[in-house]
Formats: sequence, structure tokens, C-alpha cells
Amino acid sequence: MVKTLLGTALGIYTHALLIGLGLSTVLVASPALFALLKMAGVLYLFWLGGLLFITGIRTRAFVLKTTGSAITVKGAWLANVANPKAILFYLTVVSQFVGDRAGIDAFLTLATVHIVVMSLWLALFSQALVFSAQKINPVALKRYVNIGGGLLLIGIAVRTLIA
Repeated sequence: MVKTLLGTALGIYTHALLIGLGLSTVLVASPALFALLKMAGVLYLFWLGGLLFITGIRTRAFVLKTTGSAITVKGAWLANVANPKAILFYLTVVSQFVGDRAGIDAFLTLATVHIVVMSLWLALFSQALVFSAQKINPVALKRYVNIGGGLLLIGIAVRTLIA
């Protein structure tokens, strides 16, 4: 959870910095460059979703075996930075809150608020999973979360591809 949180937080700060410096506006203004980033994000989501789905399918009923596919800070950062919807969110929604003349500090402040809210949500969700694991077979729970999460990521990739 800590690696996921740290990588995602770094991704959010990356978006805030890029928007504050005006670099993301250049990216969105170039349809070819944005399409390339979008395709890279779609491919990454397909790969990550497929990996989760296959891991979930291969999980045996009562054998907990760790694989080398644990989330890394770099992986979480890449998933956030390569997400075209996150870029558009920071360009549209966040820009509305800080205005046209705001400095980088305003973007970083809103990014910090975003990270705090995300951290609280992730902590609550993690506690719910821990509680569920006490009531349900944790291996079965892992299997269903991996399969469901994999299908969700693949669905997001498909939707991003056709949008």
C-alpha cells in the first residue's frame, strides 16, 4: 500500500508541476503527441490488467504464493503519469480552482489536498480489505480482487481507446 500511495502521490505532483510550468498544455495542444501518450497509457493498462487477471486465475484455492509482480513506486508513478484522464483532470478541473495567473505553489497545494484525500480513502479501503480478510479466506479474496481489478483495468483501457 505504501508503494502504491507514494508512486501515485509522485504522479499527482508530477501533473501539478507540469501544469504549473505549462508543459501539459503543450502536450494537449499537440494531437499526435497526446495520442501517443494515450496509446502508451492504454497499452500499459492492458498489460497491468492482464497481469492481474492471469495472477487471479492462477491463484490456487488455499496456497498463498507471492510473485515478483508486486507494485513498485515506479509502476504506480507510471500508471498515474501515463493516464490521459489524469492529465485532462489537472488541465481542466484543477486549473479552474487556481486560475490562469496562479503559480506552481497553488498547483502543488491542490495536489497536496488531492493526495491527502486519496490517502484517507486508500487507508479506509485497505482497512475494509483487512477486515474482510478476517471473515473470508484471504487467498480467495486476493483471487477475486485480482480478477476484478484486472477486468476493471482492461475495461478502462478499452474505454480510453474508444473515447
